[in-house]
Amino acid sequence: MRSSVFAAMAAALWLVPAAGFAQSGDSGPDSGMNAESRASAAAPPSHGAPREAPTISERLATGGGEGAKVDADCDGHAGGGASSQAGETGESHGGDPRADRARCRKLTDADIATAPIAEQRVVTHHQATIGGRSIAYTATAGTLTLRDDDGKPTASMFYVAYTTGEPHRPVTFLYNGGPGSSTLWLHMGSVGPVRVLTDSPAATHNAPYDVVNNDSSLLDKSDLVFLDAVGAGYSRPVGDTKLAAFWGTDPDIDAFARGIERWLTLNSRWNAPKFLFGESYGTTRSAGLSYRLQQDGVQLNGVVLLSSILNYGRRQPGFDQEMINYIPSYAASAVYHHRLANPPADLPSFLREVREFARGPYALALAKGQDIDDAERRAVAEKLSSYIGLPVDYILGSDLRVPPGHFRKELLQGQRLTLGRYDDRFTGEDVDTSGEEPEYDPSDTGITGAFVAAFHDYLARDLGYQTDLSYRPTYYASGVRWDFTHKAQELGGGGSSNQADVALDLSQAMRENPHLLLYSLNGLYDLATPFFGTEYDLGHMQLDPAVRGNVRFSYYPSGHMVYLNPEALKMMKSDLAKYYDEAAPPR
Repeated sequence: MRSSVFAAMAAALWLVPAAGFAQSGDSGPDSGMNAESRASAAAPPSHGAPREAPTISERLATGGGEGAKVDADCDGHAGGGASSQAGETGESHGGDPRADRARCRKLTDADIATAPIAEQRVVTHHQATIGGRSIAYTATAGTLTLRDDDGKPTASMFYVAYTTGEPHRPVTFLYNGGPGSSTLWLHMGSVGPVRVLTDSPAATHNAPYDVVNNDSSLLDKSDLVFLDAVGAGYSRPVGDTKLAAFWGTDPDIDAFARGIERWLTLNSRWNAPKFLFGESYGTTRSAGLSYRLQQDGVQLNGVVLLSSILNYGRRQPGFDQEMINYIPSYAASAVYHHRLANPPADLPSFLREVREFARGPYALALAKGQDIDDAERRAVAEKLSSYIGLPVDYILGSDLRVPPGHFRKELLQGQRLTLGRYDDRFTGEDVDTSGEEPEYDPSDTGITGAFVAAFHDYLARDLGYQTDLSYRPTYYASGVRWDFTHKAQELGGGGSSNQADVALDLSQAMRENPHLLLYSLNGLYDLATPFFGTEYDLGHMQLDPAVRGNVRFSYYPSGHMVYLNPEALKMMKSDLAKYYDEAAPPR
């Protein structure tokens, strides 16, 4: 997701000067005066007068192209020193000092930016205002070293933690999904202590962007730890371990389990109430992780699922359930964009009606396949048209099955507009209005620049974190494909593998821990993970009636990233505050 920004950010990061990390060997960021002194040493330098950069001619004269380093021995090859050194080795380079320097300067391991094996930590101290209350907190940007069962380091996982110093306070681990996404989206937009302002649902203006205090932060209820998946952000494999070792559903779950348990150990927080908060594929991770952590003795208080996908098996070709799942989301979009001849007076009541149609007459029609008669086919198409705003003939021509890309292209085709995938409140314009699918996602391109730029500026200026590594907002490695195979062990399949149906894992975690509370947060205008699909997945966990009450849902007038709508973010925070008080009652 959002792979378009990777190349640009990799190039931009070469312009950032590297600085050393402030390292800590204590048990956590709030450990007395030693942490205070290290925080002062790690603070960003004040912005004094910048050193005057050499001119292009000066750089060429010294052989110093972009990124060149000073090397006295190699610089001696310029001018008369070149011939004498060439003579000493018995080699002649034709009297070209630049060629001599190039041959002299060879990359060593020290020239290559790699993730650290030794855990890094930069500590700063801040104040937030949440709900009118001032909260002092410590921000820790650093790395966790993941090790295999033999103690060998395999990866460095980047994180940013916000803590208040109370050892028994709830702690929430947050991450985006992809798979292959960093966590800057949740970090800079949702429940952290600051957030970047956007112009959503319009495309956000150009830089500079505003990063402001987040009055809807969860920091008043829980400490927060934002984690980047291995391969994304600043997280990397280390040593001889390759990315493929982490690039799949099960190894990703294993990596996050090790990362979370390492953080709990480093910060002496094993006895704190614990929550998982995942978005998108991050919900897939959370569902599998909930059971893995349960097996490791990490008993969770709660799991928050934002914009969920828990069963990739239903997306396989030949299955109609995914078409059924999208119908209520199409209907919500049609209402938002005023495409219905008879718009409903009450959206929630209307969507309940559409759900009944989708799981009833529409699902039955699809189940009949090619054996459905013409009269029933037309009757279903006409009813569907009244709900989702597409012409009857278009629906019939699609055999009653309208993929989300086609819907995004067709709904506003008469206005030469397309809809966003992550958030269909956004609209875009295509060159080819007759194509089957949009040429880009305006809900992606409309916010990416603001989030990426704001994160880099905030991390360097406010948190003081510097590294030679390139931050990867999203990463897809050439030649390495994500393995969606998931071994559900004894859960619902006798040890067989499936295409990441992690709802099995989550249901088992809830059976084994009947105190675990599950909260599903959904955007009505999300065409990436439709809310009706989430209801389907969570409704098929085969939970006992006594445990079903631990599952609750909320819906917001926004898309996949609910927090892009400031009013929806306020509603979401209010709902989450009540949920946290129930799952981890204040003591």
